[in-house]
Amino acid sequence: MSEVFEEHGTLLWLSAVLLYGVGDTATTFWGLSVEGVGEAGPVAVFFFETYGIYSFLGVKLAVFGLFYAVWLAVRTPARAAVPLALVVVGGIVTSWNLYTITSAM
Repeated sequence: MSEVFEEHGTLLWLSAVLLYGVGDTATTFWGLSVEGVGEAGPVAVFFFETYGIYSFLGVKLAVFGLFYAVWLAVRTPARAAVPLALVVVGGIVTSWNLYTITSAM
């Protein structure tokens, strides 16, 4: 099973960028513009309040950099779990953001 993930590393990273990077970021920014919707994540709230809303982009880049470094360091087929974790989290958070936004509208 891990061989399948290893062979599809590019697809996993692309999915991670689309779901965790673009999906979560876009729906977070959209949600913050909708009355009655706020950020629930304590790390994001800290950065928003301390450094402004666009600091979220820096946080995302740092997370991707860290995950990519781990992916490069791990030399077993299990390393496919690194981008897969971002895909799963990105899918869940993007879906939750969309649910929250549509419920508030």
